[in-house]
Formats: sequence, C-alpha cells, structure tokens
Amino acid sequence: MQNYLEFEKPLAEIEGKAEELRAMARQNPEMDVEKEAQALDKKAQDLLVDLYQKLTPWRKCQVARHPDRPQCSDYINAIFTEYTPLAGDRNFADDYAVMGGLARLNDKPVMVIGHEKGKDTKSRIHHNFGMARPEGYRKAIRLMDMADRFGLPVITLVDTQGAYPGKGAEERGQSEAIARSTEKCLSLGVPLISIIIGEGGSGGAVAFATADKLAMLEHSVYSVISPEGCASILWKDAGKMREAAEALRLTAQDLKKLGVADVVIPEPIGGAQRNTEDTIQNVKAALDEMLGQLEKKKPDTLRKGRRKKYLDMGSKSLV
Repeated sequence: MQNYLEFEKPLAEIEGKAEELRAMARQNPEMDVEKEAQALDKKAQDLLVDLYQKLTPWRKCQVARHPDRPQCSDYINAIFTEYTPLAGDRNFADDYAVMGGLARLNDKPVMVIGHEKGKDTKSRIHHNFGMARPEGYRKAIRLMDMADRFGLPVITLVDTQGAYPGKGAEERGQSEAIARSTEKCLSLGVPLISIIIGEGGSGGAVAFATADKLAMLEHSVYSVISPEGCASILWKDAGKMREAAEALRLTAQDLKKLGVADVVIPEPIGGAQRNTEDTIQNVKAALDEMLGQLEKKKPDTLRKGRRKKYLDMGSKSLV
C-alpha cells in the first residue's frame, strides 16, 4: 500500500480513482474501464512529475523522511555480497541504530557502516528510529579502526535525524563519542565514502560523513539541525519549519553548490520510495565511480586531501 505525503494528496485521489475502476472491473469482467483508468494513470504521472520538479526544501525534508524509502539494510543486501555483521563497542553494549560489518563490493573487500531506522513500529523501536547512542559511535570507531588496519575502504550510509538526546546517552559521553568518531573519519588512511540516503541530521550524521567523498541522494537533506528545531530556537515556533528549511540550505542541490556535497545521486520520479530498485542501482554506480577515484591514493594523500576539503568548506557561495 502506497504511503502518500501531505503534498501528494491530489495524486492519491487520482491514483485511488484509477484503482477503484480496476477493482470494479475485477468484480464485473463485463465492464470495460481500462481506457478511463489509463487516462487517470497518465494524469497521475504528469502530476507526479510536476510535483517532484518543484519540491521546496521543506517538501524535500518530507520526502527524505518517507517511511518507504530504502534503508541501510536494503542497500547492503542489494549492493554488497558476503556481508558479515559485526556487533558491539567492546565496552558497553551493541547499538541497533548502527549496523556495520565486512562485505564485498564488486568482489573487493570493504567495511560498510550505516544508520538503520526500521520499517514498522516494532523494528523502529528496536533500532531507536536510527538515533545512535554513544555505543553506536564507538562501534563505528571500532569498525573504522579495523578497516584502517587491514587497508579496507570504508563506506557509510547516513540516515538519522540526529544522535539520541536521552539522559543515559549523555551520561555515557554522547558528545565525546561523536567527536571521536569524527576525528577517526579524518585520520583514516583508507578511502572513506559517505552517502546521505535520507536524513543527515546534526552531529549524528557528521560523525559518519566526514569523508573523502560525500554523496547525497537527490531528495535527501543534510543539516546541523532539523527545520523544526531551528524554528523553535529562532522564532520560538516549530510551525515555522518551512521558513527554517529554506534558510538552512539543507538540500542536496544547495550543498553541492556550497561544496559540502561532492555528488548528487538522481532518484526516480516520485522519489526513492517509488522505485527502490532503480535508486539502489544509481547508488551502486555512484559508489563504483567514487571508489575508483580514491582506491589508488596513498594514506597520506587521502588524509591531506580530506583535511583540505574541510578547511576549505565555507569558501563557496550559492551565487
């Protein structure tokens, strides 16, 4: 069953009418409604194209959060082979919001790490809605250390609204864990590629995405704070999230111009949630290209290039 976003309601009505006609025809084979249904299909497709060509930053936030978008586990299962999950930070616990392990990409060994949000109520609670605790970041550090030791490229798949803000997480050193993970990203002597597949929220995303190459799916977002949080701070009104989304410049297109994102990966019309298979293939093609650009570089060259990239950040404008 298709989940529709708020701005997709007119589309839902048209597609619903087409399905109603076909349901009537299934119940009464003598009815010939295919011509009318196809006309509605064309109208729906035209509207879909129009809607997604004119997405505002706030609507892009809604698409990035769509519950049907492919998640980290979907990409791992479809793109990588011989995936062997590795658990725990060897200190406190395993964090189910962060998954990672050894795998092969085109038969080349890599380390893949990512946020997992969950797909239904039970799994979302299990994965803490993709919000990592300190042990999640320490697990990521452990896996990046292992990759560095054995010369394996690191691939991170980012999809989180931010690090978990709970009392227990703060008591266990949330900010320190995020800082250490960011530091580890900068110090790696192996290629580090990060892809924002949905939301890239705050330090919880930066801790995985301080990479040689940062790619973003076309309708993903990446920001220091959520639009609702920004609106609450600036205007004391979370309802001004549309204005905040505009001001934050959080879209892939703006961040590419600003030099934060290196690659924008196209999504099918209607977003990744409408065609998971094509989206995953687009991500795989981008991964192959970026890894090819980095895999021959020496450790010192990678570290220097990464450092320069982040020191230069902020020097570009949208003009």
